[in-house]
Amino acid sequence: MTLSGMAVAFKASTSSVTQQHWSSPTKDQCQYGFTHLSRQKCRKRALCVTAISGKLDLDFTDPSWNQKYQEDWNRRFSLPHINDIYDLEPRRTTFSLKKNRIPLGDGDGSSTDMWNGYVNKNDRALLKVIKYASPTSAGAECIDPDCSWVEHWVHRAGPRKEIYYEPEEVKAAIVTCGGLCPGLNDVIRQIVFTLETYGVKNIVGIPFGYRGFFEKGLKEMPLSRDVVENINLSGGSFLGVSRGGAKTSEIVDSIQARRIDMLFVIGGNGSHAGANAIHEECRKRKLKVSVVAVPKTIDNDILFMDKTFGFDTAVEEAQRAINSAYIEARSAYHGIGLVKLMGRSSGFIAMHASLSSGQIDVCLIPEVSFTLDGEHGVLRHLEHLLNTKGFCVVCVAEGAGQDLLQKSNATDASGNVILSDFGVHMQQKIKKHFKDIGVPADLKYIDPTYMVRACRANASDAILCTVLGQNAVHGAFAGFSGITSGVCNTHYVYLPITEVITTPKHVNPNSRMWHRCLTSTGQPDFH
Repeated sequence: MTLSGMAVAFKASTSSVTQQHWSSPTKDQCQYGFTHLSRQKCRKRALCVTAISGKLDLDFTDPSWNQKYQEDWNRRFSLPHINDIYDLEPRRTTFSLKKNRIPLGDGDGSSTDMWNGYVNKNDRALLKVIKYASPTSAGAECIDPDCSWVEHWVHRAGPRKEIYYEPEEVKAAIVTCGGLCPGLNDVIRQIVFTLETYGVKNIVGIPFGYRGFFEKGLKEMPLSRDVVENINLSGGSFLGVSRGGAKTSEIVDSIQARRIDMLFVIGGNGSHAGANAIHEECRKRKLKVSVVAVPKTIDNDILFMDKTFGFDTAVEEAQRAINSAYIEARSAYHGIGLVKLMGRSSGFIAMHASLSSGQIDVCLIPEVSFTLDGEHGVLRHLEHLLNTKGFCVVCVAEGAGQDLLQKSNATDASGNVILSDFGVHMQQKIKKHFKDIGVPADLKYIDPTYMVRACRANASDAILCTVLGQNAVHGAFAGFSGITSGVCNTHYVYLPITEVITTPKHVNPNSRMWHRCLTSTGQPDFH
């Protein structure tokens, strides 16, 4: 199976699960994979006793359901380790920031010169901290009908006291996959810096994504601190990117031939699925290779994570487009500004950019259905805005309104369905509507997609990239493989790739953040 095919297979597997839902999906149905049952639909308590978590059937009349759920969660979120295959003895780490020290690993080990900056292997971070009193609370994330409190612990990220690789013998490779995203060079830079801090001398970059493993003429690029010192000052990827790839077995053949010990994959959901396929193939061949991913997507649609790198920069850049649309609209008679932002299946950029700019009158995202025509449609509301304000600004995510357009069965190299262009459709509908009713309207349409992707990371993303890159290296030296480095509930953690690729993360229409966006725009329900 190819890597792009692997990504599609993961998406298909999640859509085949039959579930019972409340009237509208809650955040954790997308994020935690829980199934809920409505009290309103269940008049008898006996009817509301079963739910599915992962592959675990839960009977809520069983007093021990909470314990069973916790055990299943701990099993799902345990981290794959190279000692699952090998019986290796760890060595004392070579990573320390303590100055004027005796190098760790030297002497008899009795020195008191030990640095205390390490993470214990049993440290955990709590994934969520709000205890909801009722399933009807805004954004409620509940497992059972009583909204019982259940702790969701995940592994804390960071350097360990013991490592499973000899740094001088390690060959580490870095690959950037998928589309461009602000911060790619920052992550590459920090991975190289941290590897060198451990003592790794042999570091290479794989050019142009997974393609660099099999395309003739593409040679690996030697990397060092001197080479990557200033690459963070530019956008794009120093290594280049591409979508799709060869068969997993061919890539692992290349990894074996190159004698790579650590592979760092920087990419989104599809690239994570590819990284997991490579990890599984390495385990099948009993290779001592750590495959560690770093989550990259400006859509912010990777499960469990507070945010992915590139998102903050994308929101900041999107505001520039929104401000231009606002100025154009306000300066024209019956001006309408229309801005299309990225967001295939998740409307996080559109929602946050609308909130932060304060200049949006209508925000349309994939997670919330709407109608364009009719008494309660978007177009009638635009009429109202022109009559009352004299102008308006609309922000749409690229994946919004797909149910209103002709579907395409075509896919890109990553296996993603090619979406119909809702921005252009919206532009045409607005023009036609106001022409038909005889009202002049001056529409300006702005699509800043590639401007947003190609810029360098802002300060917030640069910090996130730095920490994620460092933690990826710490995870590899700790012996983990098939994991990703992320930030959850403000803490930096490691998660199994298999759990984060089950489905994209979506905006919860019942969340406080979406309600805040509606309060800011003042838009009605378009049904």
